[in-house]
Amino acid sequence: MDEKKIIEKLREDEHYYGEFGQQFLSNSDISTLLTNPLALRGPREMVSAFLVGGYFHTAILEPGKLKKYKIIESSTRNTNKYKELSGGELCLLQHEVDVIDKMIDKVMNNNVCMDLIRNADVTYEQPGIVDLHGQKWKGKADVINHDEKLIIDLKTTGDLEGFKWSANKYNYDSQAYIYSKIFGYEFVFIAIDKKTHQIGVFDCSNEFLERGKEKVEKASEVYDLFYNTDTFDPNQYFINKTL
Repeated sequence: MDEKKIIEKLREDEHYYGEFGQQFLSNSDISTLLTNPLALRGPREMVSAFLVGGYFHTAILEPGKLKKYKIIESSTRNTNKYKELSGGELCLLQHEVDVIDKMIDKVMNNNVCMDLIRNADVTYEQPGIVDLHGQKWKGKADVINHDEKLIIDLKTTGDLEGFKWSANKYNYDSQAYIYSKIFGYEFVFIAIDKKTHQIGVFDCSNEFLERGKEKVEKASEVYDLFYNTDTFDPNQYFINKTL
């Protein structure tokens, strides 16, 4: 399959996150490869923060897909009503959606954000692939602004002042590096604080991208060792550090 057909297939979530997309590594694999390689592509626990972030993204970029989110009018996820209506699934609470809607209004009423996200030649949810450090990587950009030659990623955060720390902890640096290599543009984060609704626009320094590159290089080496080396016995693997 040529690259164009691969990218078209990766547009569909069922292929991007499913078996077809698993032939590629992604930034979401970085943490696992660097901390517990044997758990790669194992089941991942869904938490409410992922739901909130997903709804926020979908409402701005693909509002036609909002129907996939089940919303329950309940004070918490511990009530009998929630347990009955959720059917065991993790669902959004109505008061969470009310807060997300306010966040969306805040972002879309900001002139700079509007110019970056809407008032330009833009592409939403654009997948791409690239060869990096001996491995094939995939990514799906939230927004590609062709006028400004920018890749824009939307983030929600619990602490805008601590976003720089979060960017390292959650591997936003490796995301920026991978995506800049896939799409050839500079990378910018638009983040909104879930409590204060303050907006931050963060560009990426060379040091930030270099740190991301180092993570991708290390993750690629680990993947090659664990999954492409026939003589490697994972049972003999251990972590050695000096305290």
